[in-house]
Amino acid sequence: MLHSLSFRYSSLLTRACSNVRTLSTLHASTSLGCLPTTHAPTVSKLAFFNSVTGDGSKIPSYRVLDTLGVPVEGAEVPEISKQFAQRLYENMQLLPTLDDILCSGQRQGRIPFYSLTLISPKYGEEATVIGSAAALADDDEVLSQYRETGVLLWRGFSLDGIMAQAFGNHEDSGKGRQIAVHYSSKQHHFHTISSPLATQIPQAAGVGFALKRDPARRSKNVACVFFGEGAASEGDFHAGMLFASTVPSPTLLLARNNGFAISTPNSQQFYGDGISARGPGYGVDTVRVDGNDVLAVMNAVKEARRRCLEGGRAVLVEMMTYRVSHHSTSDDSYVYRERQEVEDRKKNDNPITRFRLFMESRGWWNETDEEELAFRLRHDVIKAFKRAETVKKPGLEDMFTDVYVEEPWNIKEQREELMALLKKYGQVWEPWQNELGALKDGGN
Repeated sequence: MLHSLSFRYSSLLTRACSNVRTLSTLHASTSLGCLPTTHAPTVSKLAFFNSVTGDGSKIPSYRVLDTLGVPVEGAEVPEISKQFAQRLYENMQLLPTLDDILCSGQRQGRIPFYSLTLISPKYGEEATVIGSAAALADDDEVLSQYRETGVLLWRGFSLDGIMAQAFGNHEDSGKGRQIAVHYSSKQHHFHTISSPLATQIPQAAGVGFALKRDPARRSKNVACVFFGEGAASEGDFHAGMLFASTVPSPTLLLARNNGFAISTPNSQQFYGDGISARGPGYGVDTVRVDGNDVLAVMNAVKEARRRCLEGGRAVLVEMMTYRVSHHSTSDDSYVYRERQEVEDRKKNDNPITRFRLFMESRGWWNETDEEELAFRLRHDVIKAFKRAETVKKPGLEDMFTDVYVEEPWNIKEQREELMALLKKYGQVWEPWQNELGALKDGGN
């Protein structure tokens, strides 16, 4: 079965923890007993340990396809149809297309900011995002960071919705109040993104606890939280892990280890063996997966979700990938890393190329299909971009709504003061005239 094979490294970690106990209990005697606060036996020999694998080796990464798209020996390739494989591939290709158009739009001054959703050019974290999205139920609650746009798109969120948020027009569900790429959709069970790192992790533990208390969703849905290895250096990571593992709550923690927290390489973020090594410390099932292998990610997250529901407790998945491009449009990554390093990674381990080679080996894809897809995706993205650019901004009233059930006196005063200023100067001061003309209600 899938769960017995795709998550075998979770069993490996369980055995590793047993090995650690074996190491620390060398020359143990049952006559020495156990300390009152633990079930671990006491020992007569002093022994330190510094590895969850017991023998000091690094935690392995689970893989299904090698870098050439060939199934590795002993791996279980999930049974997927041609149609499903093409859906995976199309969504993987859509993400860098979005990045290219929106990043160019920001450089041209047409949108104010853009945080690359998966790190283009033409390659980055497509497999981590789309593989995860494909393994989740569409009504699982998702609390994401910045690079999980693909989860929304997989669930049917439209390109018009993406562009509305990027431009902050009146069709944006957030009414233009959020920075770009901070999506939200109640319909798609996608919680509003927050800029501060790691705030979503303890929130996800709470969402998971709420799901556990809801008879209609108990043992049916999980709270899934995405975060980078940089966010795992925040205290909120540990608070969320502690809550979700101890209370506990069905919270699926998906860590994208792409090598950098903006300009800080992971070698300067932590000294231990990545994020996976922390899982057993909180008593949760853990696995490390090749994040550039969409099938391995899908297998791992699917099994992690099953364990999460079955145990009602947190499960941790670390997805190993590489951030090819800059952190955002405000970043120049070549200041802190060599350009050749990036070029080498692009050539040697491309998640899109890897899955395309797999599809071609099965007769599910060819060069004509590739050209048609590239043309169609670019056309659709540009069409949505141009449309969103012409849509009016939210009305002024939206500045004061959706926070309080009953408007407090100070907000009322601020609104009335603004309206008075607009009445006095709005039609005579040119800068305000121009801005008001871009609003849905013209400032009225």
